[in-house]
Amino acid sequence: MAEIPAPSRIRVRQMPAWLKLPVLVGIAIIGFWIITCLTVDLWPIYDPIDMVGRRLQPPSADHWFGTDALGRDVLSRTLHGARFSLIMSCAVIVCAVLIGSAIGAIAGYAGGFVDGAAMRLVDITLSFPPILLAMAVTASLGPGLENAAVAMVIVWWPVYARLMRGQVLSIRSREHVEAATAAGASHTRTLVKHILPLSWSPILINATMDFGQVVLLTASLSFIGLGASPPTPEWGSMISEGAIHFYQWWICSGPGIAILSVVLGFNFLGDGLRDLLDPRSK
Repeated sequence: MAEIPAPSRIRVRQMPAWLKLPVLVGIAIIGFWIITCLTVDLWPIYDPIDMVGRRLQPPSADHWFGTDALGRDVLSRTLHGARFSLIMSCAVIVCAVLIGSAIGAIAGYAGGFVDGAAMRLVDITLSFPPILLAMAVTASLGPGLENAAVAMVIVWWPVYARLMRGQVLSIRSREHVEAATAAGASHTRTLVKHILPLSWSPILINATMDFGQVVLLTASLSFIGLGASPPTPEWGSMISEGAIHFYQWWICSGPGIAILSVVLGFNFLGDGLRDLLDPRSK
């Protein structure tokens, strides 16, 4: 009697462990704001500067998030404000990562006086609360988004300098680094080719989770008048304008929801990257 072949097993591809629902939500939120920054000029919405309705008009079919004290559409200003808040936060994170990582890598690899001097500078900077240091630097330079960005880079680079230094100190004693040194590789080649490529995972995770904090600090500086100046549609300045008209809640609702969504989105994405890149989390 012929043997009946066993039915083939249906293989169901499982979703990676790190790609959970919160991570997907974070990716969707971040993707929405990136698309908004790139295409908001093409959207059929009002101009964020023009007075297009009655003053302090509550949400309606014509103005979904209402109008502010000058009759400007809150939804339009919120969507256009993503360009100022997100692009500046991205520039701050990139500059802080590059500056801090370079200083931390050199300090960790060189050791001695260079390491001590760099870490004392890091300790001095980190001894100040971030918001107070950013306020002091911005106040000394003058209000404006560019000066606020410089202040936030000064606040954030020590975090990445300390993180990169710890990574370099951990990796430089491994066998492959000793083998490269014994083979005659220069210090620059050893650092760039054999140490730095293994040091970027925690930097990337930390930068992703810090992005939301930078957005919050940007909005805080604008809220107290040290960031964007009117009539720039920046989220913090919009909330500051709405605080004057406390009972017209819709003026603050648009930028407030935008800030909340960005912070949640990057925190969710950072958690996913940590699960993916950090073997200790598995």
